[in-house]
Amino acid sequence: MSAGWVAGSVRAKAVARRRLCPDATRQLASSASLADALRALAATPYGHGNPPERSLEGAQHAIARTVLWDLRVLAGWLPRDGVQLLRALAGWFELANIEELLQTMAGRPAGAQFALGALATAWPRLSQATSPAGLRTALATSAWRDPGGDTAQAIRLGLRIQWAARVADCGEPARTWAVGAAAALLAGERFTAGRPLDPAVLHGLTRLLGPAAARAATLEELAGRPPARARWALAGITSPAGLWRAGPSWWARVEQDGSRLLGSSAPGAGIVLGAVAVLSADAWRASAALETAARGGGCLEAYDALA
Repeated sequence: MSAGWVAGSVRAKAVARRRLCPDATRQLASSASLADALRALAATPYGHGNPPERSLEGAQHAIARTVLWDLRVLAGWLPRDGVQLLRALAGWFELANIEELLQTMAGRPAGAQFALGALATAWPRLSQATSPAGLRTALATSAWRDPGGDTAQAIRLGLRIQWAARVADCGEPARTWAVGAAAALLAGERFTAGRPLDPAVLHGLTRLLGPAAARAATLEELAGRPPARARWALAGITSPAGLWRAGPSWWARVEQDGSRLLGSSAPGAGIVLGAVAVLSADAWRASAALETAARGGGCLEAYDALA
């Protein structure tokens, strides 16, 4: 084991200890207002850059930005293959930037973008695109590859599938997380939104889930057809109205696996993967808590079901 992995593993465990515990985020959710929640948040690792007057969207972005900063710092302690691992896992932040770029292209207000630094896959070049067609061309010549279409919807879905494939290549348990997310995405597109899938997107999903899942005509069929490692993501969901439960279930699995990886005494990629998992799950739960507080903090049952 290289010195870089040893140092990076120590740093990963230290960064992971900065997260809030579930009780703390539930307390945050019980705040009477968003302003009250943000004042409480100021005393946590998420408090930097989160002034009390910030909007809900701005505060949630700042929470995500805190995680990204932790990952960028962690990358500085890791050997090259460790940075490559973080770059694949941090693909969500680049996807979020692309979402904002598509908003700008459509003439709609766009939110803030993330500063990716060394964790960028192709963002500096992608950010120069001025149209969805130009963005598709830039993506096709990058590690993201061709999303399969040049409409905003095709780009969004195509990149999510590409990201799932990149995360799956990181090995277990990341592959299990990726195929579970792909199953939930397919279910949402087919049986909630009712949208036909672009052939390129369907091909990408087939690579992750197998041809039987792609051919499923009902949610029940889909839940039984993915590889065994993906079925957990739709377990117990019997109707499209219940698909919202796939999100909390997915995050619970990611956090559980991440905590187990962090408990390892052997330095290496597993500890780094575990740190990213628990930090991401904690940020998701904190963002849900802020949304609950913004609605008055009086519906903790809804927060508990979500987080």
